[in-house]
Amino acid sequence: MVSIVWQIQSKEYRFLKLAIISFLVVLISFIPVRMAIAYIQSPQPQAILTLGSWLDREVFTAQFATKHPRLEIWVSSGTSPHISSPIFREFGIPENRVNLDYRAVDTVTNFTTLISDFKIRKIQHLYLITSDYHLHRAKAIATLILGSQGIIFTPISVPSHEPSESWFRILRDICRSLLWIFTGRTGASFHSQF
Repeated sequence: MVSIVWQIQSKEYRFLKLAIISFLVVLISFIPVRMAIAYIQSPQPQAILTLGSWLDREVFTAQFATKHPRLEIWVSSGTSPHISSPIFREFGIPENRVNLDYRAVDTVTNFTTLISDFKIRKIQHLYLITSDYHLHRAKAIATLILGSQGIIFTPISVPSHEPSESWFRILRDICRSLLWIFTGRTGASFHSQF
């Protein structure tokens, strides 16, 4: 009798597990579809997003922006305005093109804090600028967070002499990105513990 009850519970557990996995797969599979639609609607980038806090990224962005004079620039949690603003002025970038945003506390929130701004402006395609060692993690996060919102990106790397980031950090932030997709929370409070 106990073995029959256990078999029934085991089958119910397997069915529930399969149902949850299937639900998650279907939910995540909408990301490539939304990205494909965004690419068809906006094959060329409409803005520049730089993941900040590194002076070389902002100098690179200012230089890059001179070749793309119609694109609005977003710097997420970059250097302070008294350092950043003169860099853009030096390259002749008008102040009204540059959005310095300091809400993000890490790479995941670099994206989540700006989603509403991009959606208000109907931005569906971004140049994503970050350091070469940081690019794998930034692309993984961007694919999930931006992609889930129908925004695609064209990555641009800034050369550095740093080693690539660990797979642990990439995997951790993929999990945090999925958490944001499903709950609207980033897990930023856990970030400092890892």
